[in-house]
Amino acid sequence: MKLSAYIGGIGVLGPGLGDWHEAAAVLSGAKPYSPAATVLTAPALLPPTERRRTGRVVKLALAVALEAASRAKIDPAGLASVFTSSGGDGHNCHEMCQALALAGREISPTRFSNSVHNAAAGYWSIATGAKLESNVICAFDASFCAGLLEAMTQVVVDGESLLLVAYDTEYPEPIRSKRPVPDAFGTALVLTPDLGPNSVARIDVALGDERPDTMADSMLEHLRRSIPAARSLPLLWHLARADAGRAVLEYLDDSSMIVSVAPCV
Repeated sequence: MKLSAYIGGIGVLGPGLGDWHEAAAVLSGAKPYSPAATVLTAPALLPPTERRRTGRVVKLALAVALEAASRAKIDPAGLASVFTSSGGDGHNCHEMCQALALAGREISPTRFSNSVHNAAAGYWSIATGAKLESNVICAFDASFCAGLLEAMTQVVVDGESLLLVAYDTEYPEPIRSKRPVPDAFGTALVLTPDLGPNSVARIDVALGDERPDTMADSMLEHLRRSIPAARSLPLLWHLARADAGRAVLEYLDDSSMIVSVAPCV
């Protein structure tokens, strides 16, 4: 069985990829890839108090989500959403573990509230006023595909537009030695049930057992392999080139996700 929808807007932020415009130039071959540390800024839409409390995960997720909604020319408050991440906020987890290792074992309320897996979705609701359904997914390294599957299912079943946000950030040492995610990478897609004036492409999603695609550029392939959310890169490659094709994404050990892409001309 395949699930079908249209992509109305795309957001990207990662090492050497400052937004979708820059990522599309790199992935289409118009610009060479030059890795650089991901730069994250506090979301201006958040009230000052919440802005000060945000960690790297929230900054990343909101940045790509806002870009996708803006490119789709759609009010983010009117979008249901699926947020998906392999592990949440690694820096916040590190700080909590450090606090628990001390004699007082005191954890601040802000640290605790930011530790829940739906923190980014909560800040998104505060920033945009979005009050529609929001589901939050975690499937370790398979989180992008699990999130895409959930999002596509909701679009097909409910017949409503939806925002998919996939994001991962690095862990400090000593956790990093066990979970070596090197930097932050996120991507967001506005998915719609019908063709619209801002539609970028139609996608059809199905599960299979084919070998996943790899990136021809060795540095982009390293990015794809090292950050779970970057497993989206073969799909983004087709979208950047605006060509019809199939992206086979790495999913579970015994299955892959096959995404057929047809650009909207």
